[in-house]
Amino acid sequence: MATYRVSTLVAAPPERVFAVWTDLDRFPEWIGGVTHVTDRVGSMDQAGSSYTVWFGRMASPTRILEVERPRHIRTRFGNAILKGESDVTFAPEGDATRIQQEFVTRGFISAIFGRLFSLGSYRGSFQGELETFRKLVEHDTPGPA
Repeated sequence: MATYRVSTLVAAPPERVFAVWTDLDRFPEWIGGVTHVTDRVGSMDQAGSSYTVWFGRMASPTRILEVERPRHIRTRFGNAILKGESDVTFAPEGDATRIQQEFVTRGFISAIFGRLFSLGSYRGSFQGELETFRKLVEHDTPGPA
C-alpha cells in the first residue's frame, strides 16, 4: 500500500468544481487514457453508486464510498495495473477552490504504477491530470462581469 497526494487551486467556486469533477462524460477531457464510462448505477451524489471507467479495453470499476456535495468525494477503483482509493476535498479559498486529492493504492503492482504516476506533472501523472482539470474548469467558468 502506498499513498500519494496532489493539490491545486482552481479559480472557480466549489460547487462548479465539484460539478465538473463528478461529470462522468467529461472524464476523457482530463483523465489520461480514459475512452468512456459505462455501467452507471445511482447518482454521483450518493454513496454506493458505481460506474466503470474504460482505458481502451481495460475496465476500472469504481464505487463511491463517501460524498458530501460540494466538499468531498471518496471512491474505490481498480483494474489490473492501478487499484485503490481516491479521497478528494474541495475547500473554498477566497474566490477559488483548493482541491486536495489523496490516492492510496492496494497491492504491489498498483504501488509500482502509483509511484510512476506520482512523479512529475506530465499528462497522465496524478498532478498532470489535476492541472488539466484545473485548466478545463477555469476555461469553462465565466469571469467577473
